[in-house]
Amino acid sequence: MRSTSHVLLGLVTLAIGAASCRGQRSEETPIHLNPNMDNQKYVEAQEPSPFFADGRGMRPEVPGTIPVGGLREDDHLYRGIVAGSPAWDLPVKLDEGLLRRGRERYDIYCSPCHDGAGTGDGIVVKRGMLQPPSFHDERIRAMRVGEIYGVVTNGVRNMPSYAAQIPAEDRWAIVAYVRALQLSRKAKLSDVPEDVAASKGWTR
Repeated sequence: MRSTSHVLLGLVTLAIGAASCRGQRSEETPIHLNPNMDNQKYVEAQEPSPFFADGRGMRPEVPGTIPVGGLREDDHLYRGIVAGSPAWDLPVKLDEGLLRRGRERYDIYCSPCHDGAGTGDGIVVKRGMLQPPSFHDERIRAMRVGEIYGVVTNGVRNMPSYAAQIPAEDRWAIVAYVRALQLSRKAKLSDVPEDVAASKGWTR
């Protein structure tokens, strides 16, 4: 019984002692029992280093290095090509989220030239740039989605490539939204779902 009491008393004393030290400040350098590599000298980004012959701290990639996914082997997704020809179909799921994303990216990158409706009368055209064709021209409407994607990716005539600014998935979202703009000009009431038409008070 006595030994048990001594053990409990010791534990309580130890706990009180540990708690009483918590939060105390000291001007002395803290004791670092196991520094390992915590305090080693390292090179900051873009910092020179005398260790290497070229004086650069940051090392160039090993020749032939390719990041994960960098091969971009999916021709449909990255080049808009299927069996050697421009794709007819999207390589991504077409849903409301894709169209919403496409509209957002379109408004940022495309509307300055093509305007919000895709007629080619954007703000930069009004200030002197050569007008691009309307997305509603029959020639553009007849293009496959892979062809439109190719134009966004590679550019054509006065239009530069947007591959560096817009990831592949977002380029497809823009293509889907362009198709939605085209459909909006040629849509029939029969194309509208019955419940949507009824909510708008439209009759067929």
